[in-house]
Amino acid sequence: MAEYQAEFVYPRRRWGRGLLRRLLQAIFALITDLEIIGAENFPVEGPLLLTANHFSFIDPALMARTAPWPLEFIGGFEMPNAPPIVRGLPKLWGYYPVHRGTASRYAFRAAERIMAQRGVLGIFPEGGNWATVLRPARPGAAFIAARTGARILPLGFAGLVNVFPRLRRGKRAKVFARVGRPFGPFQVEGRGRRRRAQLEEIGHEIMQRIAELLPPERRGHYSTDPAIRAAAQGTEVFPWDRRPER
Repeated sequence: MAEYQAEFVYPRRRWGRGLLRRLLQAIFALITDLEIIGAENFPVEGPLLLTANHFSFIDPALMARTAPWPLEFIGGFEMPNAPPIVRGLPKLWGYYPVHRGTASRYAFRAAERIMAQRGVLGIFPEGGNWATVLRPARPGAAFIAARTGARILPLGFAGLVNVFPRLRRGKRAKVFARVGRPFGPFQVEGRGRRRRAQLEEIGHEIMQRIAELLPPERRGHYSTDPAIRAAAQGTEVFPWDRRPER
């Protein structure tokens, strides 16, 4: 491990994250009726890229609760849709931040070194939780998958958007975490447009695999129902394209 900088050693913060994970288990048991489906699909070890839909600001907490291995994250620098009380949790866990709308060499370097240590990295390919239907992937997840040769494990989360509305009525929401089958690895060739087209295809495959794990009405751009796809139009607009995070 001496070849890796301390900030990129996998796994990190074992003691603190162990406590946080037990806390998450207790919280989800208290405020939700959580069902994990397909746990038999979890591989024994990495390198592995965990991908999931991102409809709620508590999606990362559910990913950390669901994953059976030490888990690293790549995530947005800002959390505009999360209440202030929640924004400190990612910092307590520790993650590699990305300024949305920019290319983060730091985060990509972290991903490469984690994968080189057979680690597991969580990422939400849509790049934010501004909608509650599935949207096209941003290029980051596909780039990491192709660059590192790691397999991808899709997860589908459903019910989290109902957690707090149900709590206000004194009830627990039914929440599902569905685990798909690992797929990949991927490689890309060439440069420029050819390379971008291949990365885009990988991104679409990632989202299609996630869509299979979601309720039909949440599949958005990846639904087989034309009406659902039509209703999802406009959700693909990335809020940080014109004004990147700083």
